[in-house]
Amino acid sequence: MSASGGSKAIIAALGANLAIAAGKFVAFVFSGSSSMLAESVHSLADSGNQALLLLGGKKAKKEANEEHPFGYGRERYIYGFLVSIVLFTIGGVFALYEGYEKIKHPHELESWYWPVGVLVFAIIAETLSFRTAIKESNEVRASMTWTQFVRRAKAPELPIVLLEDLGALVGLVLALFGVGAALATGNGVWDGIGTLCIGVLLVVIAIVLAAETKSLLLGESADPVEREKIRAALVDGDTVTRIIHMRTLHLGPDELLVAAKVAVQHDDTAAEVARAIDAAEDRIRESVPSARVIYLEPDIYRPAASSASS
Repeated sequence: MSASGGSKAIIAALGANLAIAAGKFVAFVFSGSSSMLAESVHSLADSGNQALLLLGGKKAKKEANEEHPFGYGRERYIYGFLVSIVLFTIGGVFALYEGYEKIKHPHELESWYWPVGVLVFAIIAETLSFRTAIKESNEVRASMTWTQFVRRAKAPELPIVLLEDLGALVGLVLALFGVGAALATGNGVWDGIGTLCIGVLLVVIAIVLAAETKSLLLGESADPVEREKIRAALVDGDTVTRIIHMRTLHLGPDELLVAAKVAVQHDDTAAEVARAIDAAEDRIRESVPSARVIYLEPDIYRPAASSASS
């Protein structure tokens, strides 16, 4: 699976969220709707998140050096994790607080057409942004379901943008419900309830994102399909007869480390073993292009001493 950073989706989401945040804040000023204030902060936080993702992608391109010999690919994971923290603290917690305050001290909405008009505009803009994220994700998710894609994707950007856009759309519907119910009943408590629902939604999404990006930060192996390709490429049946054990680790979304101990014939010369190892590395890189760092150790297979392949 490609580890595309989804730059188009990020930029589309950034542009949409900046425009929507401004519109929502204007609607809050004229109407006093807490849902609008929570949604404007939500969109502003999302804009900051997309800026963080773009910054992480830029930093990850730095060349490896003596201090960081495996490069900076994990910068994208770090910034992805920061996004989940920002979404939780600025978006979710603020919405929960604002909803609580509005329920405790409700007041009628003023100039109701402002929030309704802005929400309709925001739903259209977020739908277009969400469609862009879906289109880019479809290019890399292959046969995976959407849940599998979010959980297995090695590039954090597209799953983050997908969940942010989905959360934004659901949040807009909740805000529209809160404003509509407040207008229909004349009770501003409904606006606060809508805001609380937005806060719960954002907290749940932030927790999911934090869990997935934490897993990437800890270090994930290649996906099962790639591991099978690597195993098949390693063994040639002649000089390399089997894999004694193997480990894989993502150094970044686009860079995979492969370390393996392989069995060779006991009577092969050093030159023959060296040529076999070089050929195995070439086969791995051809089969899995992201396998850029490969360490292979030749050994004589001894069943009692070998560990399970992984």
